[in-house]
Parts: sequence; C-alpha cells; structure tokens
Amino acid sequence: MEKEVYSLCFMCSIRCPIRILVKEGLVKWVEGNPHVPGMEGSLCPRGSAGVALLYDDERVKGPMMRVGERGAGHWKKVSWDKALDYVAEKLKAIIDEYGGQSVVLGERTNLATHVSKTFLKAIGSPNHFTHDALCKGSMNTACRSMFGYTDGQMGIDYKNTKHIVLYGRNIFEAVSVKEVNNLMYALEHGAKLTYIDPRVTVTATKAHRYWMIRPGTDLALNYALIHVILKERLYDTEYVDRWVVGLQELQDFVNPYTPEWAEKETGIPANEIVELAREMSMDKPSVIFHYGYRCASHANEIYVRRSILILNSLMGSVESKGGLFFKKGPGEVGRKPARKLTEQKFPEITVPRFDKVGTPDFPLPDPNHGVGQMLPHAILNEDPYPIKALIAFRFDPLMSIPDTNLMKKALEKLDLVVAIDINYSDIAWYSDVILPESTYFERTDCVQQANGLKPQMFLRRQAVPPRYDTREGAIILKQIAERLGIGEYFPYETMEDLVKWQLEGTGFSIGSFESKGFVAYTDKQILWDRKDGIKFKTPSGKIEFKSSLLEDAGFESFPAYEPVPSPSEDQFRLVVGRVALHTHVSTQNNPYLNELCPENVLWINDKRAQELGIKDGDLVEVSSRVGSGKITVKVSDLIHPEAAFMLHGFGHEAELASRSYRKGLSDAVLQENITDKVGGSPALHDTFVTVKRPV
Repeated sequence: MEKEVYSLCFMCSIRCPIRILVKEGLVKWVEGNPHVPGMEGSLCPRGSAGVALLYDDERVKGPMMRVGERGAGHWKKVSWDKALDYVAEKLKAIIDEYGGQSVVLGERTNLATHVSKTFLKAIGSPNHFTHDALCKGSMNTACRSMFGYTDGQMGIDYKNTKHIVLYGRNIFEAVSVKEVNNLMYALEHGAKLTYIDPRVTVTATKAHRYWMIRPGTDLALNYALIHVILKERLYDTEYVDRWVVGLQELQDFVNPYTPEWAEKETGIPANEIVELAREMSMDKPSVIFHYGYRCASHANEIYVRRSILILNSLMGSVESKGGLFFKKGPGEVGRKPARKLTEQKFPEITVPRFDKVGTPDFPLPDPNHGVGQMLPHAILNEDPYPIKALIAFRFDPLMSIPDTNLMKKALEKLDLVVAIDINYSDIAWYSDVILPESTYFERTDCVQQANGLKPQMFLRRQAVPPRYDTREGAIILKQIAERLGIGEYFPYETMEDLVKWQLEGTGFSIGSFESKGFVAYTDKQILWDRKDGIKFKTPSGKIEFKSSLLEDAGFESFPAYEPVPSPSEDQFRLVVGRVALHTHVSTQNNPYLNELCPENVLWINDKRAQELGIKDGDLVEVSSRVGSGKITVKVSDLIHPEAAFMLHGFGHEAELASRSYRKGLSDAVLQENITDKVGGSPALHDTFVTVKRPV
C-alpha cells in the first residue's frame, strides 16, 4: 500500500517543503512539494540524498556511552534509561556544585530550538547558542543597527528583481531550491546578475558581470559605490528623504572614497564601479545588493554588511517589489502564531552569558544566537565562571568553531560532553554519551512558523517508523528534564501532543496540514505602504545610517577604511565556501553525496603555484599559526593570486563514519579564532596560510 506524506527536508537549514512516497513502510521517493510556489517538485542533491541518510548503516543506532579516553572511539551500547539516567545524574551534580550556568547547549538551529532554550531556562542557564551565531551574527547586528529587525526577519524578492549583486553569495552551489528557481525565473525574464568573488564559482559563470575582487576589500568597493551614488544623486530621493537618518553624515564620510581610490584597493577598474552604480540606479527600486547568508569573513564584518544595506536603502529597495522586504507574521491579519515553550515563566537568571553578550564586553550581538566561537575561551579561562557541561545538539564545535586544537583542549576541561546527533560527527566521537536522534523521515517535529509576504505554517510529519533505536530531540530533552525535576516545563508526552499545544489559538489543527503540508493565514501578499506605512523598529522609526544602536554602545557608524594587507610571498589568505553536494559538516559521510564529492581540495592561483614549484594534483602541506594538515592542490587561473580556497566540512576524525574519515582537510584546524568585536561573527577569512610541497 502506497501513501504520500507532506513534510519538511532537514538535509540543510532551509527546510524545503517535500512530498514523500511511502510503500510497505519504506521511503520510495522524495521530491519538492508541488503545492509550494517556487518548488515545482524540485529538490537539491542533498535533499534527494536524504533517503541514503535514512537507510545508512553507519548512523548511530542506539544510545552509546564512552568506555575509553575521549576521542579514542571505544563505546558500549546501552539502554535509553541508562544513558538518560547517567546524563541527568552528571548534570545534577554539576548544577548543584557550579550552578545552572555551568551548562552550555549549542545547536544547529532547528524547529525544536524553543525546546532547547526552555531546557536551559528551566535549569537556570543563559548559555544557549546556535550555528547562526557562527554563520551570520554580524549580519544580524547590522540589520538591527539599520532597521531594528534581525536578518532572519528580512526576505528577498528574487523573482521580481531587475538586477541583483552577489558578494560571494554562491547561490547556485549553496543551494536553496526556492531561491534558485525564483532567481532563474528573473534572469530568464531579463534581470541582470553581478557577481563579486575572489574565485570563479558556478554562480560566477551565470553572471552578466563578474569581478575577481582582491579578497577582503568588499568594504572599499561599497564605499566607492556609495560615493558615486551620492555624488551623482542616483539614489531614490523621495524614499531617502522620507525614511533615512544620517544621509549628510554619510555623504561627508564617503567623500574621499572615490572609484579611483577603490580601484587601487580592490583591483576593480574605476569606470566599471561607476557603471554598476548607474545601472543599479536605472532599475531602482527593484534591485538587490544581496546582504549575504554566511556573513562571517572579516573582523570588520558588520560594516561590510551595513554598507550593503546602505546601498539597498539608497536605491529605495527596502520594502519594495523586486527588492528586500520585512517578513510579515499572522498578526498582520489579526491571527496568532504557533506557541513556543519559551513563552512560559521561568526562574530569573541574573548571571551573564558565557560569551558575555549583553555586557559591556560584548554589548551588541543578539543573545538569541550568542557568540559561539567564545566557547573555548570561556571554558579554558573559566571566565566569567566555570563551564562544566556541553550538550551539542546536531552541532559540531570541533569542525564549526575556528581553531580545532583549541576546542579540543577546552573539551578536556569539561566534566560532561553529550551529543544529540544522527551521525558519528566529530563532536559525537569526542563525547561521553551519544543520544541518537531520529531522522526527519522518522519523526514529527515542532511547527515551522514561516513568516514572509504571505505568513504560513509548515509541519514536518513522520513518514516511516524509526529504523533504529532513536528518538526525537524534543523528546530526549524532555526525558532528561523529567529526571532533573523540571518536567513541568514540557507539557507533552509525544510530538503530536506538542504540536497540538503549539497550534492552540491559531485556528488550525494537525489535520489542516494533511492535503498540502502547510497552511496560509492569507492569500494576499503583504507589502507596506512605502510612503507612510513602513514599520521600522529603530528608535527614530527610520533607516538609521547614523545608528543609535552603534553610537550608544560607543561604536562608530562610519569607521574609516583600513587598508587590507596582502599576504607575504609564501602565504595566501584562506577563503572557504560551499558546494551544492554538501551541507556544512554534516553530509560528508552520506553514501550518495560522498561518492559525488568525497573530499576537498585547495585551490591556488596558477602563477603563484609555479613560483612555489607546485603542480596540479600535488599533495601539499598547509599551515597557519594554529594548525596544519595535508591536502591535494587544484591549480587554476580562476582564483585571485592572494587567495587559497577550500570547501568547508571535510577532514572528519570519527572512524565509524568510514566514508568521510580523514578525507580532505578541515578548515577549522587552520583558522584562527578571530572575532568581529562589534557584530559578533567569527572572521573566517582573516587567517593566512603557508602552502608547501611535503618534503
């Protein structure tokens, strides 16, 4: 007997809506949800390989407890009761001695994140952080400094744009299916694409204009673009006069930053910079300077992202068709969103966060995500207090936080490391206990509140029973909580109970999702009146070029540009990125995806390679101030001479994930742990590496 189930993918964080065909208890087919505009039944390679994850015999098949040294790979399988009892007993002892704040939970943001936050609030810990902090914390701060909204509360109207500028946003390889389909529609109907990156990517090959910018100089380019737009009055004067604060201060600031100046810094001809500014002005307001997704490249990241948002604002493209928009929630039509467990009342927490977010040391980053790269420092320095336990929920700090060797030292100081995971990730390999989560095919999940131009809700539904002895993450946390005596904060026994609780007051039920997998609060797009109806959440109620958020915290709105140093003769600036076949660090052992892309290589410029005596295909040694390793080199003229590029997520150390074990090199081993002190993101492209042929 065959049945169809509408659900949500979780092979990456996009959560594309999917349609699953099940026959005799087995998943036989998965495709994009045909009822969702922009999906049209399509799915990316990772989504298609989700079935291989489900039936992978190298998954964690039941609760595991370490019996040897951390990282040695000696395990014993235990019952759920024994594993949960052990975790709860260790946590209770730690909390009794050091306080709830001694427990940190880091996770890859998911639909049950409100459950994780509830768990920590209930034990008195402020120490929740997500992978978003490591990916786009500075973008979050930049958006709040300009508009009062986070980046997660903003969207992009790809389908109706007339010209889009991408700064290293390799959109055709870091695939979000709906975004790609909508952008392709726009390009097929006359839109232009400008792509800026030190390396020629797949996206670069689709662009009308490609600039091989000198790595690290995007801010110089943007200052010059702003200079031209203001000097030639190419901006949307009516929009800017109505909605912008600080235009004159910006104009005075960018006066020295001419296209000719920028040409010397970026390598992009001055006349081409002027040409782009004029082209964008002709198509305004239906234009997009893409503010990015992985916004964690440099120590000045917040100002790079603010400069991009300023360009959009000058074009009047914020809250415009074909531009940027603020996501609308059900409140816009008098309805209620899905409930979250975090809406309950909890004991007051007075201690600071482990990363000091919200204190004078780190006043501006968003505490909803935190600053994850501060974790090893907090553990090793016991500052602001001792950290004794880490719960890693589908998040791998060893491969996601820069400087793996430093993170390993920090893990040794912990009394308890718990991994809630599907695979043998590197952090699972270094854990004391692995609590295996069911895959997204095997579980019903919390409601996805999908705000946008049309606010909606989606639901991930269980398609097949768990193949192994695994459980839902929200159930695992509840069962630990019950053992700690805080079960009252988790008013459900099953995931269906939790979903029903979330839907109370929304006007929808679980059955509402059966026919299409989602429900909509309205059938009309909601764009605010550009003349008088945009609801900015800044103190001024306007777009703040001169930012009260920054200035009140003692930071400049317009910092003077600092020239970007070039690497020395034997060094390169390390640049990392994505490929359509893999998600961060989580899919390298997938049978299908591993076959297509088993390891990463190091791209270097052909002229630089010749100078160093390196040939294509050589095994080279790459080293930085914090780590080193070996990797195969790819010699090419399609990368800037100052850059060395590698894919993120390879070089795994977990032996039971045999396909990805020691394949390629982890970028986190090489990266220095450098932080944007204003915005909060790590500076993943501010590490210099030496490349040599092994002796």
